[in-house]
Amino acid sequence: MLTIGRPRRAERPSIPRRAARGFTLLELLAVIVLIGIAISVAAVATSRGLAGARVAAAGRDLAAALRWTRTQAIVQQREQVFELDLAALRYQVPGRDAVALPPGMRVELTTAARERIDARRAGIRFYPDGSSTGGHITLTSGARAWRVDVGWLTGTVSLEDGVPRPASS
Repeated sequence: MLTIGRPRRAERPSIPRRAARGFTLLELLAVIVLIGIAISVAAVATSRGLAGARVAAAGRDLAAALRWTRTQAIVQQREQVFELDLAALRYQVPGRDAVALPPGMRVELTTAARERIDARRAGIRFYPDGSSTGGHITLTSGARAWRVDVGWLTGTVSLEDGVPRPASS
């Protein structure tokens, strides 16, 4: 049987019109904004982590400098003074250059009154027998604090991480 009329077009599968167009500009902008937010959150978390790591490293370095000063007092058989400048955020051990602490850190020193050099500087003295004038140094950054203790009788140095933050004065 033969029909006369318009020839039929080749059958092709029906593709939804929406799928053929791709993404809208609004959808692309939404994805870009979400990626930007994710990158911002990651950057903030990373920078806080790096800042915390720098402060923790400063606490370890400070404790090591105090131990070195004690060792020098014992080896050289004479008094040695570890000096801390609270205003400039730096410390110095005998015979070495001053070491700067990370900026934005709060430093508190408790030591013997006679070891106070002036209003902003004080020290911890170590004696040839290993003993010291004792004291402690608290480093605070944000919500975390590190405390370096120096025993007055033995001169031993210990570092405590994550001590409760001191009350603001």
